[in-house]
Amino acid sequence: MSFSQWASIFGCTTAAFISIAPLQAEAAKYQIQSGVTSVYHDLSFLSSIGLNLTGSNNTVTPINSDFIVGFGISPTTNFTFSDVGGFSQLSGTIQHTGTVTFNKEITIGNFSVGYDPTRAINNASGLFLKDTVSLNKILFDLSAPGNMEFDGKNLTIANVKLLFTSDFASILGDSSLLGQVGGTARIDAKVVEVPESTSAIAFLVAAVPLLRSKLRKQM
Repeated sequence: MSFSQWASIFGCTTAAFISIAPLQAEAAKYQIQSGVTSVYHDLSFLSSIGLNLTGSNNTVTPINSDFIVGFGISPTTNFTFSDVGGFSQLSGTIQHTGTVTFNKEITIGNFSVGYDPTRAINNASGLFLKDTVSLNKILFDLSAPGNMEFDGKNLTIANVKLLFTSDFASILGDSSLLGQVGGTARIDAKVVEVPESTSAIAFLVAAVPLLRSKLRKQM
């Protein structure tokens, strides 16, 4: 194959790749940076199953008075998502600071919200809430949100039910709690767009004239 034929094919391939890339880039990727997760618990219900809220530490003010406590979203958060279909391609975790204490002896908190598609059963969305202080267990599965708003900079996931997991039900010694609603939550987060890597495209564009020059010298 002559240089002119090879260069033409390579040039067309590069041009095609570049023309396709902007279409792929339309599906933007975002990462949560900061914010607050507000939680409401039915204290009378919790008391009926032996859990009495007796204190909190390092928590923040919830988004509004409909909630009891707020947990600040930590800078260690690396939760990302795509805006394709509204909310997809979830990865990473939303890390929080703040703890609550029940019965003056059980302290849980610094919660981590993650995503596992295999947990998306029985009204659960696949998102879950895990204690990282003492129990180190997934305490609640999160239901699909009743409302979600996203404007490219702010993300609100509201009307989320906290569903008891089998692990938490087992810890409390009551298997009938599995899947029951233990409260509600709302996530209000600031997000930033994560730039898609363009290094491969830049390399291809830069390589064309360099390869042409080297091949001419070899002819």
